[in-house]
Amino acid sequence: MPYRKKEIEKVYYRIGEVAEMFGVNVSLIRYWEKEFDIIKPFRNKKGNRFFTKQDVDNFHLIYHLVKERGFTLQGAREKLKANRDDVTANHEVVKTLQQMRAFLLELKQNLSED
Repeated sequence: MPYRKKEIEKVYYRIGEVAEMFGVNVSLIRYWEKEFDIIKPFRNKKGNRFFTKQDVDNFHLIYHLVKERGFTLQGAREKLKANRDDVTANHEVVKTLQQMRAFLLELKQNLSED
């Protein structure tokens, strides 16, 4: 049986890594952290923020509502408070459709090269 290397997933992400994931400034991540109570990063003795996978998932939801759907911060807060499950499901559907689109575009490009 061949050896399969397991993907190592980080437990904590630095603020710069989170900002890079979304293509935004570090200051925006700090601002969203203050504005949304669902984001609770771990802080070390030095005061550096470390975000968990759950925090990153919450950032995905916030980014989807604010940047992609055009909600205000207050509107995004209310939407997450009212029906978080619907927002999560909607975000998952959008993410799946984007992955499908990327796959189909790659397939089209590969077929046109032949």
